[in-house]
This record gives sequence, structure tokens and C-alpha cells, in this order.
Amino acid sequence: MEEFPEQQGGGPVLVRRGPPEPPGLHKTLKSRLQGSCVCSVQRARGLLLDLFPVTRWLCRYSLREDLAGDVMSGLVIGIILVPQAIAYSLLAGLQPIYSLYTSFFANLIYFLMGTSRHVSVGIFSLLCLMVGQVVDRELLLAGFDPAQDGPGPGDNSSTLNASVTTLALGLQDCGRDCYAIRVATALTLVTGIYQVLMGVLRLGFMSAYLSQPLLDGFAMGASVTILTSQLKHLLGVRVPRHQGLGMVVSTWLSLLRSAGQANLCDVLTSTVCLAVLLASKELSDRCRHRLKVPLPTELLVIVVATLVSHLAQFHARFGSSVAGDIPTGFVAPQVPDPGLMWRVALDAVPLALVGSAFSVSLAEMFARSHGYRVRADQELLAVGCCNVLPAFFHCFATSAALAKSLVKTATGCRTQLSSVVSATVVLLVLLALAPLFRDLQRSVLACVIVVSLRGTLRKVKDVPQLWRLSRADALVWVATAANCVLVSTEAGLLVGLLFSLLSLAGRTQRPHAALLARIGGSGFYEDATEFEGLVPEPGVQVFRFAGPLYYANKDFFLRSLYSLTGLDAGHVAARRKERGLEARASEGEPAEDQDRDPTSSGAALVPTAAGFHTVVIDCAPLLFVDAAGLATLRDLRRDYGALGITLLLACCSPSVRDALRRGGFLGGDQGDQGEEGQLFHSVYSAVQAARAHYREQAPANSSL
Repeated sequence: MEEFPEQQGGGPVLVRRGPPEPPGLHKTLKSRLQGSCVCSVQRARGLLLDLFPVTRWLCRYSLREDLAGDVMSGLVIGIILVPQAIAYSLLAGLQPIYSLYTSFFANLIYFLMGTSRHVSVGIFSLLCLMVGQVVDRELLLAGFDPAQDGPGPGDNSSTLNASVTTLALGLQDCGRDCYAIRVATALTLVTGIYQVLMGVLRLGFMSAYLSQPLLDGFAMGASVTILTSQLKHLLGVRVPRHQGLGMVVSTWLSLLRSAGQANLCDVLTSTVCLAVLLASKELSDRCRHRLKVPLPTELLVIVVATLVSHLAQFHARFGSSVAGDIPTGFVAPQVPDPGLMWRVALDAVPLALVGSAFSVSLAEMFARSHGYRVRADQELLAVGCCNVLPAFFHCFATSAALAKSLVKTATGCRTQLSSVVSATVVLLVLLALAPLFRDLQRSVLACVIVVSLRGTLRKVKDVPQLWRLSRADALVWVATAANCVLVSTEAGLLVGLLFSLLSLAGRTQRPHAALLARIGGSGFYEDATEFEGLVPEPGVQVFRFAGPLYYANKDFFLRSLYSLTGLDAGHVAARRKERGLEARASEGEPAEDQDRDPTSSGAALVPTAAGFHTVVIDCAPLLFVDAAGLATLRDLRRDYGALGITLLLACCSPSVRDALRRGGFLGGDQGDQGEEGQLFHSVYSAVQAARAHYREQAPANSSL
């Protein structure tokens, strides 16, 4: 045990416990290997319970308290899922039946493996857009026309049935729709594998590096891209699907050139549907406290629009583009093409990151608001399995969706049993009701997509407030959104991540530095430039550096200290050393005697000119110190010592103190200035010790 007195003269004494002996690397690896290789019934049962959390809470399910809310929220989400699934198929460039497959399987798998009670996992507009971009590129490379949104009702049945037949038979050669879903399933499988590996390797913490400004900026930029992609359906024009850099700008230019060819029927339908949907959304927002269940406006608009289109024969009379035949039932499962998986392996990386980040962040957000915990690694496994397993059943990438999760919570959801109810509603559509949407206009589906972006697009109003709060976060938001719109969604995600890391590094590279002064007659110290009436300590400079001390900010640390104290100790010490060597050389003294005693009379004259004899560094905000930071402190102590100035550290955390000890800063070469003479538990005790030490040294210097 070591004793370090806090105050002199019988004051309280802190007795530090001896640090425990860390286990060796061999012993640690051996114990972990033995623990992981032990096989028992109890361990297998625990592994099963962790992998399928439903086995933990389903046995404690309360029918009286939870069933009504779960059934209600499940029905509402199922009703919302049907029109969204059909609409979002336009974003992914796939037939509507595959969106229904995706919604069905994702709800069931997350019910079994998810740890969040309120998150709704299924089709997500941003992921649909990213899947659609890859599908369009591969269709173009394979010789198909990506701009072909689908044939009309007359021949769509034969084409889609032919595609379904070739899928069922497992043939390699198939049509456009067949090849599109093969690309999507290959991309989805690789995405799911990435997410499962992230969960197995316990990389759930990585989602924290995708900051909220980055995700909001990405959602904003992707929403503009989605809006741009749906304008051709709103206007009823055929424009080529642009790929690569500047896709949004190129699409707008094509739309402007083709505006004169707009289909009047689609334009009028889009205008009416947008007006109805936007008005109902505004009404729902204003009356959300009175409405226990949100209005199923999308479903009502789709049903009415389908009836009107069928009775008025919009496709046959006006050439309006419609959804076409949607087959019922399920297609036989098929293994995704390994060759396509290799082609889209790189495209799956941003897809996996975005899906994981949104899923984990939403799960943690709802868990905090409702007072329970989720496991980030298990969430990655659950979302990954929602992509891996459905990829064999002609589904595409999914993740948690904010809008449906909010609706799920607002309608009384208590557990993930509501997902089973939603899957049942989708299953009913798959088995019986899907063909009824044959004459549904694509412009109506585009209206549903555009209105769903309303909340995301309105977040642009938050940028001024974000700028006032944090300019770095606002810059991340703007850079991410701008690159998503002007370059591509993948480039926007990469630039946003880069800007987030740079802003994080910038905040630690140039933290706030200040000189502290005493608060009246107390033992507390604060920033002298921020507060009035503080009392500076005579002869002592108290310096605070509000950040870590590491290789990237060590020079800023020295510049700040020298600037605030008014003394460049490194420069002055170097000049004094150079003058001393020149004087000794002129007098014929040996050059080996260049290290003078820092307590000599010559050195003691410098603090009088500098105005202080001690520098106390408040290390309370010092999160960590690396090797470069330790070297900076050692050099600083050497330079101050050459000028007769003492360097003391106060309020060091245990990790910083251990780093100083391991780095040799507290070695035994300091004479009587051991660890107890250099480290103090408060700024006040360090200042008192410095003043006492100076009073002891003053008579000796005066006698000299």
C-alpha cells in the first residue's frame, strides 16, 4: 500500500490500493478457449434463448394486458404495408409480388430473433432505392432496358408467369423481371451475410460511428433522389434511368426535355392523389392526440384509384401505366446466383451499413423511451437473418423503418406479436387479394412514395438550429445530403462518414484551453475569461486543457500553454542552453557539463521575469495520454526545470495516472519530487504545495 498525503499538517490522507496483478495473455486465452469449448445442456439452452429472444418473453405473455394492443397495431401496420409494398417495388425496379414476399418473411423472422418490442422491420424506402440502383445497372449490363417499368396488363401476365415458371424450374436464362429479382436476391444475401458477421463478431458498437447528423443528411439526400426517380411516374413520361455520378441532375434534365410528352391522365391522377394524401397527413398530424388509430389513407386512395382506373379503362383509353397482373401464392425457393453475388459484393457494403445503423439506432431509441434494453449484436443478427433467409424466397433487402415503428407504437403495440398479425394481413393479400390491384396506376403508387418522404424532407428546416448548436454536425449533414444528390447515395454515405470522423478528430485536435483563477476564498477554480471576480494565484499559472493529449494535438497544447502564460519555455530554454554552451566554450570549460542544476541562482532569476514559479495543469478533462503526449509532458517539464519553474499535475484520472507511471514520467529520477510531489488530487492542493515549496526555496535563493 502507498500513502499520498492530500494536505500537509495532519490533514486527510488518501491510501491507494495496490493495483491487481493483470492475468497473463496465455492464461486469458486459455480460460476463454475453455469457456467457449465447454458443451453442456445448460449452455446450449442459453445459446438458444439468446439466439431466439421470443422464447424468453412469449412464455410470460399476458393475453389480458398485451393482446389487444398487439392485434390493433398489427392490423394497422399490415394495412399500411400492403400499399407501401406495392409502391416501393417501383424504387427497387421489381414486381410488386416480391415486395409482398419481403414484408411477409421479414416480419416473421424479426418476431423470432429481434430484441426490440416496437421496431417494425420490413421494406424501407432508402434500401429500396439502393437495391434499385444496383438492379438497374446489372440489367443494363445484361442487355435489358432498365427504363422498362413493366409491360401492360395485356401481356404482363404472360411475362410474369413465364418469369415465375423459369424461377420455379431453376432455369438460368429468364426475362427481365426474372433477372432483376436474381440480382436483388444475390445482393440481399451478401448484405445479410455481412450483417450476420457483424453480429457474430460483436461489431454492434460500429453503428455509433454513423452519427445522427450523418443519418439525417443521408436520409435527406436519398429522399431527394427517390423523389426525382418518381417524377416520371407522376407525369407519365418515359425517360431513361440514369446511372453513375450526377444521376439526379441527369434525371431532372431528361424530365425537363420530356415534359411536353406528359400523360394528362397521369398528371390529373397524381394531382388529385397528392392533394388528398397531403391533406389527410396534415389532418392526422393535427388530430393525432385524438385519433387512437391513424387513418389508412394510403389504402383508401389505392382502393378508390384502382376502382376508377378499372371502370374508366385508363390504360386502354389513355395509355396510363398500371401495375399489371400480380400473381397469388408463393414461388418455389431458389439459391441466389453465386456469380451475381461476387458482382454485387461491394455494393452490399453500404447497404449493410445503412440497414444496420438504422435498425440498431431505432431499436435503442424505442428501448430508451419505453424503459427496456436491447442487444445491438443480436439486432444485427436479427436484421441479417431477415436478409439471409428471405433471399432464398425471392425477397430483397430490409431493415427497421422509422415511420412504421412510430405508427406501431402509437397504436398500442406491446410486443413483437404484432408482427405476426401484420404478416397475416400480408399473407391474405398474397393468397387472395393481390390480383385485385391489376389496374392500379403507377402514378398513384408514386404519390404514396412521395408523400411518405414528407417527414424526411421537412427536416431541412432543422439545419439552421443544428448550425447554431454545432457547426461541425451541420457541415456533416450538408456534405452528406449534397453528395447524395449531386454525386450518388454511396458517395454521400462515404463522404458523410469521412466528415464525421474528421469533425471528431477536429474537436479533439483543438479543444478549449484556458487559464484558471480561484473563486473567492474557496478551493475551486474556473476559467478566468468566462467568469468575473475570480482571484488569480500569485506566482502560479493554472492551465486547463479540455481534451485528450495525443499525437494530433500535442503542438496545439504547447502553443496554447505558451500563449496563455506568455512564456515560450521551449524557445527560452533552448536559447539559454545555447548561450551557456557558447560561454563555456569561450572559457575553456568541458562541454560535458552542459546539464546545469535547475535550482541554481541563474535559473532562479527567470521566474521573476516571467511572473510565475509554478505551472499547474488541471488534468480533469484529460481523457487519455498517448506516447506522444507523454513525451510532450516530459519535454515540457525539462524546459520548465531549466528555467526554474515547477510543473505539477492535478486531478489525474486513474487511467492517465497509470499511463504517466508506465511511461516513466513519475520515475525515480526526480529526486525528492516523486509521485506524491507531482500529482495532486485537486487544483487547490497543488497550488498550496507550490506556494509552500516556493516559500521554502526563497530564503535559500536570497542567501545565495
